[in-house]
Formats: sequence, C-alpha cells, structure tokens
Amino acid sequence: DTTMAPLMTDAHRRFLQVLMSHGIMEGSEVRALHRRCCEIHKVYYAHDKLEDFIGTINSHLQPLFMQIRKGMSESDGRAHYALVNLAETEITKMASDYTENELELFRKTMDLIILSENGFATSTDILNLADQLKTKKMKKKEAEQVLKVFVEDKWLSERNGVYTLHTRSIIEMEQYILSNYDVARKCNICQSLAIQSQLCESCGIVMHLPCVRKYFRAQTEPRCPQCNDFWSCDIP
Repeated sequence: DTTMAPLMTDAHRRFLQVLMSHGIMEGSEVRALHRRCCEIHKVYYAHDKLEDFIGTINSHLQPLFMQIRKGMSESDGRAHYALVNLAETEITKMASDYTENELELFRKTMDLIILSENGFATSTDILNLADQLKTKKMKKKEAEQVLKVFVEDKWLSERNGVYTLHTRSIIEMEQYILSNYDVARKCNICQSLAIQSQLCESCGIVMHLPCVRKYFRAQTEPRCPQCNDFWSCDIP
C-alpha cells in the first residue's frame, strides 16, 4: 500500500533518473548524488540518511517490481548501487538491448565464468564459443565487438583479456544465478553471491577475495571460519 509510503520529492526523482541512466553507481558517487539532489531541490539532507532516502524510492518502485539494491564489487569490496528489475527472472532485462545470438554469447560466457574455479574466463575460451552458437554463429571479430559492448554496458568486466561478471550483473542477476547454477555459492562472510572467490578445500565454503582479505587480516594463521582447518589458498 503506497498511501503509507513517505512521499517522493523531486530530489528522489532526480536521484532515480541519474541512477537509471548509469545502471549502476559506486557508493561514493551515490552519496555525492544524494547530497546534490537534496541541495538542488532544497530537501532536508543528512549524510547518514542515504538508506532511508533510497528506502523511500524503493517503496514507490515496489508496485513496478523494481528496487535499488546495494552490492559489493568483488575485486575491491566497494559498495555499489544498482536498479534491479524484480519481475524479470531470466536475463530478460538485457533482451531489449541485444539480439538473440548476442544474448546467447552472454549466457555462454556467464556459464564459463560461473563454472570456472575462480570466476574468470579468457577471451580465447569465450571466442571459441562464438562459432558454436545455436541461434546464429558469430565470426570472431564480431564476437570481440559484442564483448566490448558488454563491458561498456557494465555486464562484464575485462582485464588483460580475462573476463568476469561486472558488479552490475551480480547485483541484478544474483537470484537468477543462485537458482540456475548448482555450483553458485554465497560468500560465508557477507552472504551474497560469490563469483570471484576462494574455496575451503576441507569443507567447501567460499569467500569473496575482499572478504578473505578482511577476515584474515587480524589472524596469525588463517583458519576456515566454518571448519577451522588451515586455509590453503594464498591470501590476496
């Protein structure tokens, strides 16, 4: 019932528009945006009230099955905010922006990344999939171009020819990935989906790399938070 929801002001509307146009924003950008929107529209601003401010927007987005969600970058542990479509379980949000065979390439890339040991796929492995697409085969050059677009649109991240899922994909597709991939696991520390992660060889729990860094920082010898066995992976 939105009658009880706190009122949306022009500050909230501007905030939502900017976030929508970016798709995803880093925590510090979002905090600055919160402040700017409140100042422009002369709405009460408190730096510690960002979550309430977003909560107001979310209560109005609820009937539209949309939500602003907070997630973490798997590479550096920084907070990010993304606008998520809750009604669309499949990768349908992307369907309006890409062709069938581009989407198939994305799905296959996602398979490679999620089924890999550590959450990465090389461009060579991805490009080898391009001519096995069921919808319509892709030439390598074309596939390279499509991958570039996925990176620009913040669905994939790329470094030195190695790809992983962008924070945006993880925030938006967490439920989809957890329900469609048996191997998908949540991080033992922060309880959100872990793609780039380390695995305990004894009990099989996984931890994000930033969570591993944080958790073991204070410990003389790293032991698994679950089974207390020695943590055999290199601490990043």
